[in-house]
Amino acid sequence: MSMRFEIVTIFPDFFAGFFENGILRRALAEELVAVGVHDLRAFTHDRHRTVDDRPFGGGEGMVLKPEPLAEALASLGIAPKAERLAASQQVSESSGQPFGHPTRTRVILLSAQGRPFTQAMARELATADRVVLICGRYEGVDERINEIYCDLELSIGDYVLSGGELAAAVVVDATMRLVPGVLGNEASSEFESFGVADAEIEIAEDGVPRSQHGAGGLLDYPHYTRPAEFGGLRAPEVLMNGDHAGIRRWRREQQLRKTLTNRPDLLEDATLSKEDRKLLEAIRQESE
Repeated sequence: MSMRFEIVTIFPDFFAGFFENGILRRALAEELVAVGVHDLRAFTHDRHRTVDDRPFGGGEGMVLKPEPLAEALASLGIAPKAERLAASQQVSESSGQPFGHPTRTRVILLSAQGRPFTQAMARELATADRVVLICGRYEGVDERINEIYCDLELSIGDYVLSGGELAAAVVVDATMRLVPGVLGNEASSEFESFGVADAEIEIAEDGVPRSQHGAGGLLDYPHYTRPAEFGGLRAPEVLMNGDHAGIRRWRREQQLRKTLTNRPDLLEDATLSKEDRKLLEAIRQESE
């Protein structure tokens, strides 16, 4: 069974071109993932197809009403999360599976107030059977939808968008590429920014030494390709001499340099070896 994304939005046409390009197009064609886009206005019952109303207590803007959203979720077979949790517990107890195992659907509200979306979260979502994404609009969504139905509230960054559609596209893209079979090379998702640590990566069966470390939460290292010289700059010699161990050391140093420069906050939770810490200290001393 392929992984399925369900997107609830008032602008279903927003996603038309998004699914027609690149890796996602191939993943859909090969039925590795599936996507359903659902027009929230189809679940209204007035001639104006009203999905929003003024907020209680006053204030600017409008708020998405709870009734259309509840009907949209019901049409997808989504029960309130309390019911889903209870059903999961019952199945777990009867089957002997770990608690929560049968619940493979995640319902997510996309909003600026949500938890930051990370690569680790994308990896977690990629293990689900179905991810339901509710696209916020206007001033937001009636909070009761979040409380009753949503497992998670997500934000893709510390800024405000006009709606959750762009955020939904980001979540779908980042998550689906981690589904087995979607990428041409399964190791691609391991050796990249925010990737897993070395201990979580299987050694190549062909016996060739790996020329890169698992990111372990760091940013990726710089990449170079042919020609060897361009614009008066030459690609680093270490990358062209075939010394896998030397390449690996150089790339790790570059990961640490780039992370320290662009995202020093990541170093707090990164998986660092004793050698990594020595390199990092040397890099810091260079800039003093």
